[in-house]
Amino acid sequence: MSNEFSLNAEKRDVQGKGASRRLRRVDGKVPGIIYGGETAPVAISVSHNQLSRALQNEAFYSHILTLDVEGTNESVILKDLQRHPYKPIIMHADFLRVQKDQKLHVNVPLHFINEDKCEGVRQGGGNITHQQTEVEVVCLPANLPEFIEVDMTSVQIEQILHLSDLKLPEGVELAELVKGADHDLPVVAVHKPKGAKADEAEGEGEAE
Repeated sequence: MSNEFSLNAEKRDVQGKGASRRLRRVDGKVPGIIYGGETAPVAISVSHNQLSRALQNEAFYSHILTLDVEGTNESVILKDLQRHPYKPIIMHADFLRVQKDQKLHVNVPLHFINEDKCEGVRQGGGNITHQQTEVEVVCLPANLPEFIEVDMTSVQIEQILHLSDLKLPEGVELAELVKGADHDLPVVAVHKPKGAKADEAEGEGEAE
């Protein structure tokens, strides 16, 4: 993975709703927690501005991050994020420790490429419909991809691509497919525009 993300964090001794509220309002920081592994959870705070800027990069959500907690580095992934329902405020962040020998379950974005060259669109006049924009992958930290590409070039009209059609990097599995073949969900499809079938049937009737 090409991107590297590092955030500075401080240990948080005082907890509770009141303390978290003061932390956000007065100090401009986001309360959070680091958990997982064999080490005890650690309550932390990070700069709201620094975290907000990092979140603007899509790769931040599916990347191994480095938290510098008062001089001690922790390798983590962002596991959960709580935002204010209508204000641009991050309320809380959960970070999960990463261990190189333990598999992760992480949501990874799908990047649909060559949609402008899709045969079902160019030759069949179809419309592309996305059923999923991200998938949950299972892999070791060293194999974690930032995203998974879905090449739309050869997709035909009325064709549906499923999870099993995705080309995955080595060492990466899809969480849904691990559950069984009946979890092979649709990802993207190319369909005729609405009304096209009715127009075709009407045209055939007139020809008769």
